[in-house]
Amino acid sequence: MRLLLAEDEVSLSKAIAAILKKNNYTVDTAYDGIEALEYLETNEYDGVILDVMMPQLDGISVLQKLRKVGNHVPVMLLTAKAEVDDKVLGLDSGANDYLTKPFAAKELLARIRAMTRGNTGASQADSKLHLGNVTLDCATFALSSPFGSFTLANKEFQMIELLMRNPKQIFSAEQFMDRIWGFEANAESNVVWTYISYLRKKLTALRADIEIKARRGAGYSLELREDA
Repeated sequence: MRLLLAEDEVSLSKAIAAILKKNNYTVDTAYDGIEALEYLETNEYDGVILDVMMPQLDGISVLQKLRKVGNHVPVMLLTAKAEVDDKVLGLDSGANDYLTKPFAAKELLARIRAMTRGNTGASQADSKLHLGNVTLDCATFALSSPFGSFTLANKEFQMIELLMRNPKQIFSAEQFMDRIWGFEANAESNVVWTYISYLRKKLTALRADIEIKARRGAGYSLELREDA
């Protein structure tokens, strides 16, 4: 899952980004409102965290511009302003949530899960995805079947999560790179094939009745095995 974090306080931005990455989110960071809008105009995100008080363009204005052009990406406003009128303004401008500083990391993560749940199609309170005889626990990052379980690494988790939320949908290597690796400068497109290989081996070990199919010139999709 890919998030945009727009926070002008560099040390806080780095701390939040570290927490998110540790919990298997891909994070792009912006440090002012104009930069945030530029990211949002050229990339697709599953959620956005906007600091209200930013230089160039404040978070409320960024949010209002997003909603004006019909962008309904889930947005959480992050701010030290705790007055009721400030919260009302943010929510009335189209925010999905409003979190005041200081905050606990657990609360931030819980609110992100709640905010993005409807956007990703997750309907279960426990955030477990099921396809065939395979279960992905989005809280523990465990991929399991009746025959065993693996705790997935960051990128493995994000790839299989995307595939399990969208069974039969074909994703190109470029789409994986954009949604999961984002702006990681050292990432090359062949890394997608490498991680697909890792996941295929785990599915085989789990005796899964689903498989990752390769579509020549198109990409990859997750489907029930024909011999299942």
